[in-house]
Amino acid sequence: MRAEKLTTMANQIGAFFKAQGEAAAPAAIADHLKRFWDPGMRADIVALLDDKGAHFDPLVRKAVELLRAQQS
Repeated sequence: MRAEKLTTMANQIGAFFKAQGEAAAPAAIADHLKRFWDPGMRADIVALLDDKGAHFDPLVRKAVELLRAQQS
């Protein structure tokens, strides 16, 4: 259930930032997640990247990949 909730929330954030365009939106989404999500939520959303059942919007997937790269 938590995975679905986090994915839904991330996709809603992505929908808001979509107007910034494909080039800028992923960084804006990632920044929002870093600023407003607690570390546990960020860790959980990053872990969902490898879940084949996760339904990320493409811009959100790019944003979460950015988060993962920044955590490494």
